[in-house]
Amino acid sequence: MDLSKYIEHTLLKPDIKEEELIKLFEEAKKFNFKGVCVNGINVKKAKDFLKNTNIKVVTVVGFPLGACISEVKAFEAEKAVEDGADEVDMVISIQAIKNKDYEYALNDIKTVKNAIGNTPLKVIIETDLLTKEEIIKSCEIIKKAKADFAKTSTGFVKNGLGAKAEDILLMAEVLKDSNVKIKASGGIKDKQKAIDLVHAGASRLGTSSGDSLMQ
Repeated sequence: MDLSKYIEHTLLKPDIKEEELIKLFEEAKKFNFKGVCVNGINVKKAKDFLKNTNIKVVTVVGFPLGACISEVKAFEAEKAVEDGADEVDMVISIQAIKNKDYEYALNDIKTVKNAIGNTPLKVIIETDLLTKEEIIKSCEIIKKAKADFAKTSTGFVKNGLGAKAEDILLMAEVLKDSNVKIKASGGIKDKQKAIDLVHAGASRLGTSSGDSLMQ
């Protein structure tokens, strides 16, 4: 399996050094990854470095808590697209899901989607914090909101396991009658796990270990 076409090479920590960023971009070009995933502050740099390639520039909004108001997420997403982001990964309102305020969660996604038009939108549901029932409900909401992807994790939950094949299988079952794809992210550090996640139904892999997966 050629994993390179699935991988979004990711660098989202808060204390990034410039040389780490350049290394990320160079590795993405070396292995011809599907994309890079960076914080909004680095979108312009990524777009400039990766011009004349087919590598997508992906960014995150409402990250990592999903706790800012919808209008803030929408503004952040819109600005990121203006700066050159090809895709946007937003964090769902986990609080809304936990409190069964499904209308808020739905409108939260719709507000961001409306702000960025045809730019692909992925919705991070943070599986480590959700029950099986909440994962199902989140995917149903994402489908109803007409987002493009459901994504497992931010990778920022303390002691979290991140992407798990069992969660991908569950998400795939809920989303099977829709156009919503699945991005697995969080804790993808070895090749066999990456392959297992693709077999379970993931069509993208968000990982900061893209280079080692390709070795």
